[in-house]
Parts: sequence; C-alpha cells; structure tokens
Amino acid sequence: MIMREGARGVFLINHDHGPEQMLPIIRKIRRMYPSLWMGVNFLGVNGLGAFPMLAQLQNEDIVIDAYWADNSAVDENKSIDDQPGAKAITDARAEYEWQGMYFGGTAFKKQRVVSEEKHEYAAKVAARFMDVVTTSGVATGEAADTRKIAAFRRGAEDAPIALASGVTTGNVKDYARDVDCFMVATGINIPGDFYNIEPERLRRLMFITKEFGLSG
Repeated sequence: MIMREGARGVFLINHDHGPEQMLPIIRKIRRMYPSLWMGVNFLGVNGLGAFPMLAQLQNEDIVIDAYWADNSAVDENKSIDDQPGAKAITDARAEYEWQGMYFGGTAFKKQRVVSEEKHEYAAKVAARFMDVVTTSGVATGEAADTRKIAAFRRGAEDAPIALASGVTTGNVKDYARDVDCFMVATGINIPGDFYNIEPERLRRLMFITKEFGLSG
C-alpha cells in the first residue's frame, strides 16, 4: 500500500522489541521487496551500536539504504573540531564499511533539550558528521516550530535536512522551503491507530510533497 500510494521509501522501526529481534524482519522484508528504498531506525541505538548490525546485514547482501539514529551525539556547546561523540560514530561507520546513508538526530525529541538559540549552530555541526541532518518537534506527533526548522536550514546550509515528527497534510507546506525529506507516520495513521497508515492521508501527503519536489 505504501508504495502504491507513491511513497519514496520506508523506515522500519522496532517499537515493540529489541534490535536483534528486528533483524529477521528486516531480512524478510528486503527479500520480499528487493528494489524498495528501505531505511532502519533502532530506537535508542546510535551509530556505534547500529553500524555493526548493519554491516552484518550488508555482508549477507541485505541492502539497507539508510540508518536513522535519534541521537547523533552532536554537542552544540562545543566547537566543530571538538565533537568526540559524533566523531566516534563517524569512525565506527568507516571501520565497519557500511555503505548506506546516515540520518543523524540533532536537537531531536526525547533527547537532551537544545536551547532555541543553539539550533542554527547545532545544525552547522551536524552537517559535518552525517549525510542528512535530522530533527523533530518536541515529541512524537508534535509539529516542529517553523523557526527551529528555518534555523536548521541556515546552519546546515546546503546539507539535506529531514523532519521526523508532526508532519501532516495540513502543515507540510509550512516546511517545504527548508526541508528536503519528511519521515511521517503519526500524521498519516488511521485515527487512534498507532500502527496502521490511512491510504487516503498518505495519498494526499504525497500529492502535496510532489508539488514541491520533496521526498516523503
């Protein structure tokens, strides 16, 4: 259904079990849909923990196109050249030779709070350490402040930005100028159902994003 309604790809997320239990599911879905653009998000696991598992899958010819981590370990209180957490993740990615795209959560929901005046700089730092600078509103299903996203665009400059919470058919146009990729679930789910997507809401969202040449 997701592909039929025009979505560019999917992220698989382990809401109800650990990453290791997710691996057989990932293998099965990839074999069922070999050409699908497919990313993964292991909740609470940054690149240090994820890249070894992704490399294992890669060695089995299970292609994972992207990894999204909620916490990229960017520290907006330190200089760009003094980012030991983010650098350790970069080094792990190189060590395991994982080939997918890295979406790194920055000033992200359920992580350490980043003050508004640091948003632009946080995005500037993040752009050095990941393929797609990824942020969100304050919680799942909560729309991000448009001022935050505008600050991220200034800080990230030409680097891609992804928005991962609170996007709906009603507000997606508010972010269109500053965001390159939307990761959406709650905003298009069947009302009251956390797990299942409403086809009409997805269809409408895809129609709107295509008007702006964006990725859904």
